[in-house]
Amino acid sequence: MSILDDLSRRVPAILMARRNLSRNRIRSGLAVLGIIIGVLAIASLGMFGTTLRTGASEQLGDIGNEVSISPNLQEGVEELTERDVDEIRRVVEDGTVVPVRRGSGVVARGQQQTVVTILGMENPGAIYTASDGRIPDRLRQGALVGSAVAETLDVEPGNTIEVRGRTYRIAAVLEQEQGISLVSPNNAVVVPIDDVNGSGYSEVVISAESGQAANASAMAVRDALNEREERVTVFELQAITEGINQFFAILNTFLIGIGSISLVVAGVSILNVMLMSTIERRQEIGVLRAVGVQRGDVIRMILAEAGLLGVAGGVIGAVLSLAAGMALNSYVLNDVFVTFQPINLLYIFLAVTFGVVTSLLSGLYPAWKAANERPVEALRK
Repeated sequence: MSILDDLSRRVPAILMARRNLSRNRIRSGLAVLGIIIGVLAIASLGMFGTTLRTGASEQLGDIGNEVSISPNLQEGVEELTERDVDEIRRVVEDGTVVPVRRGSGVVARGQQQTVVTILGMENPGAIYTASDGRIPDRLRQGALVGSAVAETLDVEPGNTIEVRGRTYRIAAVLEQEQGISLVSPNNAVVVPIDDVNGSGYSEVVISAESGQAANASAMAVRDALNEREERVTVFELQAITEGINQFFAILNTFLIGIGSISLVVAGVSILNVMLMSTIERRQEIGVLRAVGVQRGDVIRMILAEAGLLGVAGGVIGAVLSLAAGMALNSYVLNDVFVTFQPINLLYIFLAVTFGVVTSLLSGLYPAWKAANERPVEALRK
């Protein structure tokens, strides 16, 4: 059995690396701290971007599933006709078509009154939900009031209100719209469509099951109604969500890039630790080389030391990143489990991997320098 085999069997490189690092614990600890900060910065900033995106998505709600079709005023089209609505219903395969007549007026209850948006709809339940009361499948009589109107007039289902001089019994109070809505119900009163003056429609809203279905409906409406002239303007709210997602993707990349700088700095720190360590152990390394230890084994030993620094810093940084992410999501979104989304776990994995790779790269030059020093020269110093 050769000296190298005997040495490899009795004293594994990993144990030698641990022993060497423990010689100067303060210096090794500072190097590990640099890796911790780098991993924490990358993972936490990545999760911060995910939290922002999730919060924005919750605020926007399902706007990507809706399409608004309005008359093209630039072409002199002032309203949508029954024929237009019939054509829209014909081409929309996966979605609910909601024609809307829009106006404004005074709503009163006793001595209290307020100016609101008046919406005429036949099937408001397709785009609204009730916080109190029930929305009928077809609104033939009665009215629905928005949350702001209900609060201002202090009304609830069963009460009566006066809209433009006509009395209505409230069927439901609509749930407050937190995000962006094509036809916001908050400061509005919804009445039967025939009660709003006009024979045409101010707009048509298509509510689909998904963003893909909404996009297909929008394309079908454009082909059907704008074939000869630009009669309608089609607005897809999915474009807003796509733009927001692209913005947050760029923001995440930028934030991670900033965090990566700290890992580069940590890499320089590890390079310094490894160089100082090899300089201090020149004679020890010279003895190992003199008794037959090969260059490759010296390189592996130095790289094992750098790798241990990277792994220790990476693991601690990952744990701290998870804790920081849970605290952030608990405060911002009131949901700590958002932290465990696959994208966040990917950020942590990439941060740890980057930390270990940075450590190994930082140890390459010291390892090469130690392995290529002649044993005789090392023993003289």
